[in-house]
Amino acid sequence: MPALDTPAMYVRGVGPRIAQMLAAKAIQTAEDLLYHLPFRYEDRQNPRSIDDLQNGETASVIAEVRGAALLRTRSGPMFELTVGQGRRAMKCIWFHAAYLDGKFHAGQTVALYGRIERSRSAAHFKMIQPQFEVLPDASDDAETLMLEVGRITPVYESLGGNRLTSRWQRRVIFQLLESMRGNVAECMPQALLTRLYLPDRETALREVHFPPEGTPPTQLQDATTPAHRRLIFEELFFLELGLELKRRKMKERTGIAFTTGDNVREAIREVLPFHPTAAQKRALGEIAADMREASPMRRLLQGDVGSGKTIVALQAMLIAIENGYQAALMAPTEILATQHYLAARKLFERSSRKPNIVLLTGSLDEDRKRANRGLINRGEAQLIIGTHALIEEKVEFDRLGLVVVDEQHRFGVLQRFKLMKKPGQGEPDVLVMTATPIPRTLALSLYGDLDLSVLDELPPGRTAIQTRRVPDERSAEVWNFVRKQVEQGRQAYIVYPVIEGAKDDQPELDFSRDPEEAAVPDATAKPRKRKGKTADLFVPAASTEGATAKSGLKSAVKMYDELRKGPLVGVKIGLLHGRLDADEKDVIMRRFHRGEIQVLVATTVIEVGVDVPNATVMVIEHAERFGLAQLHQLRGRVGRGAAKSYCILMTGPRISPPGEERLEAMVRTQDGFELAELDLAMRGPGEFFGTRQAGLPEFRVANIVRDRQLLELAKQEAARFAATTGAEATDAERALVRTQLKETWQRRYGLVEAG
Repeated sequence: MPALDTPAMYVRGVGPRIAQMLAAKAIQTAEDLLYHLPFRYEDRQNPRSIDDLQNGETASVIAEVRGAALLRTRSGPMFELTVGQGRRAMKCIWFHAAYLDGKFHAGQTVALYGRIERSRSAAHFKMIQPQFEVLPDASDDAETLMLEVGRITPVYESLGGNRLTSRWQRRVIFQLLESMRGNVAECMPQALLTRLYLPDRETALREVHFPPEGTPPTQLQDATTPAHRRLIFEELFFLELGLELKRRKMKERTGIAFTTGDNVREAIREVLPFHPTAAQKRALGEIAADMREASPMRRLLQGDVGSGKTIVALQAMLIAIENGYQAALMAPTEILATQHYLAARKLFERSSRKPNIVLLTGSLDEDRKRANRGLINRGEAQLIIGTHALIEEKVEFDRLGLVVVDEQHRFGVLQRFKLMKKPGQGEPDVLVMTATPIPRTLALSLYGDLDLSVLDELPPGRTAIQTRRVPDERSAEVWNFVRKQVEQGRQAYIVYPVIEGAKDDQPELDFSRDPEEAAVPDATAKPRKRKGKTADLFVPAASTEGATAKSGLKSAVKMYDELRKGPLVGVKIGLLHGRLDADEKDVIMRRFHRGEIQVLVATTVIEVGVDVPNATVMVIEHAERFGLAQLHQLRGRVGRGAAKSYCILMTGPRISPPGEERLEAMVRTQDGFELAELDLAMRGPGEFFGTRQAGLPEFRVANIVRDRQLLELAKQEAARFAATTGAEATDAERALVRTQLKETWQRRYGLVEAG
């Protein structure tokens, strides 16, 4: 009798060769196979009649094959299948599908699933590119017939080739469940399941694969049946329990108990450049409270662009410095690290204490790096700002008290800073900053082991940014507007998605394109819409054309040349992109900051952290090709001073529906958290950050966009379980929960340390 941990190769119907194919899909055990759920269901109890179909709907149809033909067209082979029910017939069409030739023969019964369209004859319907399955005939055995027809039938994603089809998976999973009947080990406390009206594990697995008669189809498609809810909750519960135990374990470690007396308060007052917002006061209060604790702080400071995170972080660093410790700030790029360094120096000019501030980046010459490492090691540098160079083995701190990690360096970094403490010293506190507004659902799963502080208001003096979208053919008006802003003493950014031409090695080619935008034939692309009037911003001027890369995208290098020789002749223009070395970038940014460069042509290298208060115009060319988060970050480079600021989204000739949605959202709102929620819903959690890169678990069952309410519930229940003994769980059940967490969750996600 198989158990959940039985290797897949020993499951009936699998064997060594198929087990290798399954392993490539992360299915290694019987449990993995059972948690590979259907991605949709077909109601084959009462199949749809062709007579009842409606144009535009998506439907499942069971019909008899009447004929098939492979047709040759100018655009390639087209396979046409004719199916029927009684006297009614329907065409099914697949493009570029020569592989289907010979697969069907008259008399077969097929299940088809796809979008219904009217054919040229209004009395007939057709399906384009439907999913299909050839159903068993009288020669098949009773079990196959029972699993395929006369029931709600699960449909699975293929696990490999033509062999591991839905039919194969139905049979293997059904036989596995039958062989384990009454012996599927439970992993959650029964009292918890009863209170939340959730079925036991075996019932949930059986009903999610083979739904009982009468199960509402909408619940199946929305994954809201009791069986689905049980398995989703289970996965999220163990995720949140792992994060909760990790946080509790951190609280048990020895940290540094900082004091926040009069000297600290006076030091903070000295460096404040303006009256702080209520959100900044609240965040600093939460950080200071953590720093007073004897356990290490692990906190996320989250705020929209321009919300003033850096000043809060520098105030926190002052707490460490005033207590005799060093503070380090690590930024993702040399440009941002240098900017933080210059900002800190300027800020602390007001201070009577004037801590020694050093910069450590990879591009510094060896003599200066050696000298700065010496200052750090001897404790003569109190505030250290740099890039990943800070966590090289050669860097040794004297008394490191606080680490601030800016933007994308959270994962893998906290563990390495833990190793940097000297024997006998407490672990340094860690503050993670992000300017990417993170929806609460992602924050719960991605940063669930960190405490959260949110800056949800802008500092005084910031003005709203007027956002407009403008078609490319009106570029002359845009350049005329930019010129007028420059004549008024303002500065502007002009951003392009590529550096030059259509090369494969361009670091800026990380913007978020919709798959359909990559190589969509003209017939399927959506024509551009003219949205609203922009005459209040622009007046006609000379036209600019050309500078277009082979990919169809304008490039920064070519447009830099064209703009300074054409519509912006006489304007001081600079060029910034990822191929320049760090010194060149630094020089260009300093000149732009000082106003020596009036218009900066750039790629997305300026997306994060660049702060030039005099810049009032952000022009983004090919705006439809950028992701929503990138557009919002780029817009946040302006509006940082008191002058009215503008973001101009220039669009190409064809925009996909998702592209339209992103552009409309940018024009509609500047609320980064609202945009982040939309971005998450549009792209899904894996794409929002990049699952592997950001450390977000790859869920087997759950979808944190769809299942956000269950995620909230799971977090509450996990905290309750971790905080109590006895209560709803027996000692044996608690042991089972911890075994599941340690053996499965740690193996898959590394969320809980062993021991």
